[in-house]
Amino acid sequence: MGFGDLKTPGGLKVLNDFLADKSYIEGWVPSQADVAVFDAIPSAPSTVQCHALRWYNHIKSFQNQKGSLPGVKKPLGQYGPSGVEDNTAADSKDDDDDMDLFGSDDEVTASCLEFNSTLLILTSQWTACFGDSVSAGRVHYSGGW
Repeated sequence: MGFGDLKTPGGLKVLNDFLADKSYIEGWVPSQADVAVFDAIPSAPSTVQCHALRWYNHIKSFQNQKGSLPGVKKPLGQYGPSGVEDNTAADSKDDDDDMDLFGSDDEVTASCLEFNSTLLILTSQWTACFGDSVSAGRVHYSGGW
């Protein structure tokens, strides 16, 4: 059981696939399971891993409350899909000191640029599909049910 090494693209892919139909690592609310997995990820996943990125951003919003979330924090290898090798025991030392919760200015700038470029692509795709009248708010419902 586990996600593998969440510092590698392979581990993030396993996490992304796991979260494709889930909002949380365990259960229906954010918990210590989410905190344990979140703490193992060095930075936000790329937009390619859309489910992992959605989950990451959501759990990041609970950083001020992470100690009060329900559940008991277990070793990282006890979370995730079965059939994935747990290689977290070899890297079990506590390395929270190098975790940058807020990111540097460079990371924030890169994140903003990535978001802006994604927004630009989506806007152009929307306009290509629906035309300028939709993006300008001039859509009128003319049909009936």
